[in-house]
Amino acid sequence: MEIREFGDADWAQVWPIVREVVRAADTYTYDQNLTEDDARKSWIEKPPGRTVVAVEDGRVLGTAKMGPNRGGPGSHVATASFMVDKDVRGKGVGGALCANALEWAREQGFAGMQFNAVAESNVAGIRIYERLGFEIVGTVPGAFEHPTLGRIGLHVMYCDFG
Repeated sequence: MEIREFGDADWAQVWPIVREVVRAADTYTYDQNLTEDDARKSWIEKPPGRTVVAVEDGRVLGTAKMGPNRGGPGSHVATASFMVDKDVRGKGVGGALCANALEWAREQGFAGMQFNAVAESNVAGIRIYERLGFEIVGTVPGAFEHPTLGRIGLHVMYCDFG
């Protein structure tokens, strides 16, 4: 598997992944009716951010976007988001994308990486993030309306590079 910069031709394979994850409504706070145009605008980062794809044999297995978590006085902390094709989940794609994002953020001189909203039901993702150095620094109770579990907490997670 290769992780490389997103190219315009990749969108045809990235969009179905994004669409499936958003419509499942069990990990991200995106509107389930997100249009393809709005998805592309929100997923493809402009510099200083970056969007990548994980590819194997010409097939996009997953994608990640990363950049500053906030502007101005918060711009020294990075953030990232990951989406993996449902057919290859549990096979290391998400972990590889997260490790790549962390490496990039360190190379860019960020002080750490923050995830603003990790659904507490996303146990596999949380396990990956903790393995790679993140910790849960807080939880907003009931902040995520899960389609089957009802209102559950959203974790704020942080990995300090210091």
